[in-house]
Amino acid sequence: MSTQLSFDLPARAALGRDDFFISPSNALAVAMIDTPDTWSNGKLLLIGPKGSGKTHLAHVWAAQSGARIISALTLQEDDVPDLLRTPLVIEDIDQITKDHALETALFHLHNLAQAEGRALLFTAKSQPQHWGLTLPDLASRLQAIQTATLEAPDDTLLTAVLMKLFADRQLNPAPDVIPFLALRIDRSFAAAQQVVAALDKAALDAGRAITRAFASAALDKIREDSAHSDAQQE
Repeated sequence: MSTQLSFDLPARAALGRDDFFISPSNALAVAMIDTPDTWSNGKLLLIGPKGSGKTHLAHVWAAQSGARIISALTLQEDDVPDLLRTPLVIEDIDQITKDHALETALFHLHNLAQAEGRALLFTAKSQPQHWGLTLPDLASRLQAIQTATLEAPDDTLLTAVLMKLFADRQLNPAPDVIPFLALRIDRSFAAAQQVVAALDKAALDAGRAITRAFASAALDKIREDSAHSDAQQE
């Protein structure tokens, strides 16, 4: 029986333009990333669930435009002029809510970028009206930004996402594993990430190759653990 050599290596996401798989569920968002001259007032808000490709597309645009990429949680008002020396990507701006200093910094950054004609790309998991922003002027500005949404994956995209997640972890499952998983996991990016991470750990622990039978057993274990966790919370 063949054995897959497993090493506990960190997953390194491939974030190049050619590594992003285009399908009907994300084609519009990709088209907007590729045409920043069409963004209203030079700004775009990229929305999608965890694992949907927001960060990947942010890196694609940054490479094309020479933009810097920062986390919204690192924003400081004193840094705003320096940050706007180039186009800028601000990731996870929905996480700044109810933090007055962060909201104020973003407000001033938004205004200065507009005055200087500097392009901005934001990423978030939902629309601004759902964030609970406490600065009304910031809320109104962000709600007016043009948006692009990464939809839940279709079958083709889910298969491609699974392939990429395995590749990022330097795993080589048997050829029938990915089609098997695509038909049996929840139709979401989070589910794909969860199952690949679980298979990576299980294969490492067992010193086994990732076959269809191994993947089936791992799925059963994930479901059992989930059911047990739900029962404990009731």
